Amino acid sequence: MSTFDHAAPEPLSFPRAATGTRAVAFWLWVLAALVFLMVIVGGATRLTESGLSITEWKPISGAIPPLTERDWQAEFDNYKRIPQYAAIFPDMDLAGFKFIFFFEWSHRLLGRLIGLVTALPLVFFWLRGMLPPGYKPRLLALLALGGLQGFVGWWMVKSGLSNRIEVAQERLAIHLVLASVTFAFIVWLASALRRRPREIAPSVSARLSFGAGVFLVLVLAQIGLGALVAGLRAGRAYNTWPLIDGHFLPRTESLALLQPVWRNFVDNLLTVQFQHRMAAYLVLALALLQAWWTVREIGSRLSAARRARALAGLTLVQVLLGIVTLLLVVPLWAGLLHQAFAMLVLGMAVVHLQALVQGR
Repeated sequence: MSTFDHAAPEPLSFPRAATGTRAVAFWLWVLAALVFLMVIVGGATRLTESGLSITEWKPISGAIPPLTERDWQAEFDNYKRIPQYAAIFPDMDLAGFKFIFFFEWSHRLLGRLIGLVTALPLVFFWLRGMLPPGYKPRLLALLALGGLQGFVGWWMVKSGLSNRIEVAQERLAIHLVLASVTFAFIVWLASALRRRPREIAPSVSARLSFGAGVFLVLVLAQIGLGALVAGLRAGRAYNTWPLIDGHFLPRTESLALLQPVWRNFVDNLLTVQFQHRMAAYLVLALALLQAWWTVREIGSRLSAARRARALAGLTLVQVLLGIVTLLLVVPLWAGLLHQAFAMLVLGMAVVHLQALVQGR
């Protein structure tokens, strides 16, 4: 009997890809990089108060910015009609408006580019028969996610055009979580195309996958909580650490100041920042536990152990960046770096889980 008779079977979660796997994988990684960039540009748009500078949704014609001074003045006049202008930028001139317009226009243009980079190669690979088995419905779902994200983005912007001076923070959280889910889905699909031999016994892989899955869900939840902080500008309040409002655990009456009580989780500056802090500690603790547990189960030399340690290191850096961002009262560079590392942690968590599912 040959040695191949005793070899572990190939994992069945994702079938072997057809011709063109490398090209499809490259396309998906490029798409993931664009979504990553989209999230960072979106963060810059929020931190510079630029998100309401374009008050209309023009999916096609909006790709072209104003070309004449008359067009620029018309856009500026539209902006002057919303509450944010009078409340935050009453002394803004046309040059200042062009600055904030650039961020929002770039964010929307990048969204259009992502749509094209998703749809056109998908059609090409589909017609050429280059898509791996099982990927057609997944990629159609990805295309639908992109369309939904555009709709949610406008739904978010619309919330700030009347009766508010900013977008609704809960809509911002939905917008960012949906972008993060899209990013995670793309990374999963791209990572699944990398074929490597099984290193871990199925029973051990299942146990480790459960912990990695819990960690991934918690990271997504923490990203949503961070969006609530950004939407409320809660990072510009309570800029001390490790204490918040003079306590490690704030007084209950301060955390439950608003009525009904549920409003505190989305509207109370103290509660929103506190829950983001506590979730960060939980994410870090779980990352460290996952690294320890993985090494305990399989030793320190296999790929899964290296990934788990790297994930713990990235999470630690992300927590430290969050503290620095808070203490410095959210300068633009720190806020964007903090958001970028959140996406790096998310991406690494997806790669780690996907590989564990395949026993690697």
